[in-house]
Amino acid sequence: MSEIEAETIGLAIGTDARPRSRVATPRQVLAIVSVGICLANLDLFIVNVGLPNIAQEFRGASLEDLSWILNGYAIVYAALLVFFGRLAERHSRNLSFLLGVALFTAASAACALAPNVEVLVAARIAQAAGAALMTPTSIGLLLASFPPDQRAGAVRTWTAIGGLAAALGPLAGGVLVTFDWRWIFIVNVPIGVVALIVGWLKLPEVPGHDVPRPSSWAALLVTCGIGALTLAIVKANDWGWSSRGTVLGFAIAAVALAAFAWHCLKSKNPFVDPALFKVRPFTGATFVMAPYSAAFGAMLLSVALWEQTVWGWSALKAGLAIAPGPLLVPFTSLLFARRLIARFGAAAVVSAGIAAFAGGLAIWATLLGGDPDMPAFVVGMMLTGIGVGLTFPTLMGVGAGALPPSSFATGSGVINMIRQAALAIGVAIFVAILATPVSMTERIAAFHRGWWIMIAITIAGFVPNYLFIRRKADR
Repeated sequence: MSEIEAETIGLAIGTDARPRSRVATPRQVLAIVSVGICLANLDLFIVNVGLPNIAQEFRGASLEDLSWILNGYAIVYAALLVFFGRLAERHSRNLSFLLGVALFTAASAACALAPNVEVLVAARIAQAAGAALMTPTSIGLLLASFPPDQRAGAVRTWTAIGGLAAALGPLAGGVLVTFDWRWIFIVNVPIGVVALIVGWLKLPEVPGHDVPRPSSWAALLVTCGIGALTLAIVKANDWGWSSRGTVLGFAIAAVALAAFAWHCLKSKNPFVDPALFKVRPFTGATFVMAPYSAAFGAMLLSVALWEQTVWGWSALKAGLAIAPGPLLVPFTSLLFARRLIARFGAAAVVSAGIAAFAGGLAIWATLLGGDPDMPAFVVGMMLTGIGVGLTFPTLMGVGAGALPPSSFATGSGVINMIRQAALAIGVAIFVAILATPVSMTERIAAFHRGWWIMIAITIAGFVPNYLFIRRKADR
């Protein structure tokens, strides 16, 4: 993230932090709020690795049911990120952040104690609500604590810490699942409790602003729309694509999302301001982010399932094999993406990221079979990691950086909302592709088919990248 982008966040959020007794230094604030992004990002990978072990305990649960452990989190996080971000602008940022940490910590404990899949999904939804509150308020606290000339570096550090947490997720998940899958949630509890105590004592007070309250009705509409669409895709194989349940699911999704769009177009206080999409780079970043994130979500699910259900690897071995990919994300984004953008332009870097990610999937689709092939798997994993490191931060920078300062926070939230919603849809599509194969040969063929479909979805991002980002840069 550039210094200009970081400064626009500060302008959008506000910077009048009022000191408290024994208030934390800026670096201490960075350390405290980084706990929030660590908890949210760690769970992104750690749960994927633990999914096969969860399936072994809840033997009556199908892959479709288990997918909601991932999708429930992604959908609610997507729907509430903008809502909570705007709502938190009205209230104290430090208290809102602590509330998010408390909710996430309590929900993690509930996940660890879940007696069945239904309770686990409900607890994951509560986790998502906590994460959706932690993320925007942590940025607000961070930028209110640092002087303008140091904000860019603080944001880059915050982002890198989150990337490192995601990178450690597969390895941490593999180790914890060796004892019991419930430990992947228990580990959040002491971290969250320490963050609450230290945050309560040390975080500066950052007051809210008199801004319009976001529409709860719009948040409900987008949640129902994405949820119904995901449910219809996941259950289509069981119910039949022309069954009443599937058709009804798609119909509810269409009506809810159309009503959400109507609200955004006609409301005086729209949940998502349509004027954002008049900015071509923002529109391009959003249209590239959607298919790329769908493929990314499918990839996260597929690698853990492939290693453990096709090759029969342990969760620890699977985590070790997955780790090189996410480890390369912060390395690539921090050390190479910015320099490449300065030399070749954002569109070229996004194109390289799309090609690298699709190349990793292509290696798996052509080379992986029933016999374990660690080199091919790791090379594919590394290519996907490089692709994500080049693409995601570049799109965030292009999209948000093109907006005026007053729209930066909202625009960033919209891009992240679309990203999380697409993750859920990508998982749903891959689950529908896998279905319930009878033989190992059918299972392998289903994975290969899924990866080829995700390649097609990924490279679809070349079109908006050229139409909106490249052409804008050429002018």
